[in-house]
Amino acid sequence: MSRHTPKESSESAIVHPPVTKSSKLANVCYDIRGPVLARARQMEEDGHRIIKLNIGNLAPFGFDAPEEIVQDVIRNLPDAAGYTDSRGLFAPRKAIMQYCQEKKIPGVGVDDIFIGNGASELIVMAMQGLLNTGDEVLVPAPDYPLWTAAVTLAGGTARHYICDEGADWMPDLNDIRSKITSSTRAIVIINPNNPTGALYSDDLLRDLVQIAREHKLIVFADEIYDKTLYDGATHTSIASLADDLLFVTFNGLSKNYRACGYRAGWMVVSGDKRHARDYIDGLNMLASMRLCSNVPGQFAIQTALGGYQSINDLIKPGGRLARQRDVAWELLTDIPGVSCVKPRASLYLFPRLDPKIYPIEDDQRFILELLEEQRVLLVQGTGFNWPRPDHFRVVFLPHEDDLRDAIGRIARFLDGYRKRHGT
Repeated sequence: MSRHTPKESSESAIVHPPVTKSSKLANVCYDIRGPVLARARQMEEDGHRIIKLNIGNLAPFGFDAPEEIVQDVIRNLPDAAGYTDSRGLFAPRKAIMQYCQEKKIPGVGVDDIFIGNGASELIVMAMQGLLNTGDEVLVPAPDYPLWTAAVTLAGGTARHYICDEGADWMPDLNDIRSKITSSTRAIVIINPNNPTGALYSDDLLRDLVQIAREHKLIVFADEIYDKTLYDGATHTSIASLADDLLFVTFNGLSKNYRACGYRAGWMVVSGDKRHARDYIDGLNMLASMRLCSNVPGQFAIQTALGGYQSINDLIKPGGRLARQRDVAWELLTDIPGVSCVKPRASLYLFPRLDPKIYPIEDDQRFILELLEEQRVLLVQGTGFNWPRPDHFRVVFLPHEDDLRDAIGRIARFLDGYRKRHGT
């Protein structure tokens, strides 16, 4: 009779080293969906209702994509199963080309347009295609944090230039000049701006073009909110102001057409393309590597750009977005020690907390305490690469009654904070 000795578990004999993330992610952060959001999700699982003012996701607040766009996607779905050209279908790219003509961006052909899974994918692609280790890119502070993350992930260094709150959040031209080095490759212009809601004048844009011209910089223009404008404001695309520089302009359906989940964005290369052939070849290579962007979303673009612009009903005086902006701004600036430049565009406010009244050292901790005490979710200012812990961003998408409730809770929290700190 043979004796059988149980085989020792291989698991007990092997020591597994920890699986760590890539070192390329060491300095990458995206606090809009960061640790405070993780805590909010945990609280929701425990049965708490959280008022979310942290992300510009329109659908949960009743902002639906225009019906004609939805129907066009549905009608074309049977034809959406195959890959397209890596840059996208011809018809939506032609519609984007025509939109560029409306915006007076010169020299844009169909082959200068790349459609992506939202502008976000294309921002990452543009940085990956350009940057080598040690290259620098000028990025605004505050910024939409994907820009800093994309530069960092590509091996570059984001050099943050200050936007001046005292000048309605306009970029500080002297600060920009002071940040330029021999390693600077490009400047990022976010106009209309997220998170501040600033809208740049033509004179300012011309000054930025001149700086880029003097230092031979590529201009990356994030214009995703170019139709979300208030008080009769108009938007000028910076790429329309020159043809002797290389411009890469980003836009999409997410905000202006309330179609965040369609992931339909585009990137337009314009201006002086003669000296950028190798870079453009790199963009084509990266576009080919992901095969193509989602095809159902591509089918939404032509109808969106050519159809009724229902965003105008939302932004006009008395329109839902304009009304909610006004309510949120008035309620926030009524709170002692809170000031805010009234946004002229986008979906956000970026209020300031007077440091003498609110001596905040860790603004992420401050936002976490607000969440746990009042069940309101915001994003702290440093999450947008603002250098001081004295701001936060508010999304004004909820219905007016919910906004009043949410900002009332913020006011109660700040009242308690003042009392706790004797200010």
